[in-house]
Amino acid sequence: MEKNNLKAWLYLAPAIIFLGVFLVYPLVDVFIYSFEEGFNSASQTYLGIGLYNYSYVLRDPYFLKALGNTFILVFITVPLSTLLALLISLGLSSIKWLRKLFQTIYFLPYVTNTLAVGLVFMILFQKTPYTDGLVNYVLSWFGVQAIDFIAGPYWAKMLVLSLYTIWTVLPFKILILTSALASVDETYYQAARIDGTVGARMFTRITLPMISPSLFYLIITGFIGAFKAYSDAVALFGTNLNSAEMNTIVGYIYDMLYGDGGGYPSFASAAAIILFVIVLTITSINLIVSRKTVHYGGGVGNA
Repeated sequence: MEKNNLKAWLYLAPAIIFLGVFLVYPLVDVFIYSFEEGFNSASQTYLGIGLYNYSYVLRDPYFLKALGNTFILVFITVPLSTLLALLISLGLSSIKWLRKLFQTIYFLPYVTNTLAVGLVFMILFQKTPYTDGLVNYVLSWFGVQAIDFIAGPYWAKMLVLSLYTIWTVLPFKILILTSALASVDETYYQAARIDGTVGARMFTRITLPMISPSLFYLIITGFIGAFKAYSDAVALFGTNLNSAEMNTIVGYIYDMLYGDGGGYPSFASAAAIILFVIVLTITSINLIVSRKTVHYGGGVGNA
């Protein structure tokens, strides 16, 4: 038994070393940095240990704006993208002979370069001296005046960013949910039909419980991914996100490290730890809720 345990640890050693070097050590290092006040990057010295970095970040209007943008983006895009992916996946499941073709078509945006997709969205939404953009052209049919979605009002920019984020995450969610729906045993549906169960009741009592692990996985990863959003905003509004009022928490961390006013790893570390705590809290809440709503092992509700 001891020999088998040793062999198991040897097999696990590369992964443990990799996680330790590239995940655990950086996290501990960032945690230490976040408490070092007045850190000097050039001399690698600091003035003392305390909570000033957290106090500064939590009072910084740029961070508060980035925090608000991130929360708005998270709570708009995660539910909407998951719901849309579920509806599309249900539609694909009803046309089995073209499912693989449509899966490929829907998955194409996921493998397309982020900046390329952002450029397309700019062409669609941006208002210039030469053109109002395709979206404004369509809106003009309904008597709506042209709106600059890229450099105009805040709500318009947030709308475009939300649509862009949903567009980029939708393909992966469709792929996961289509696979989950295809794995549901047809026997359950046959038994439900014999009992006279049809329509929405069949969906809520059989389909939804059976695919709930996949839905839960997508919600968790969706929250984590949305909180880490940065490249989406850059693709649409450029690197100066503070002036566009569209910065995110990750963007704020990047600016503190490498931006025009950067060189403040302690402030960046404090912001990173705050982001870590937020993501950990929301993930923990989702895990608690999932104990009652997620059904593992093939259990279904009573039809």
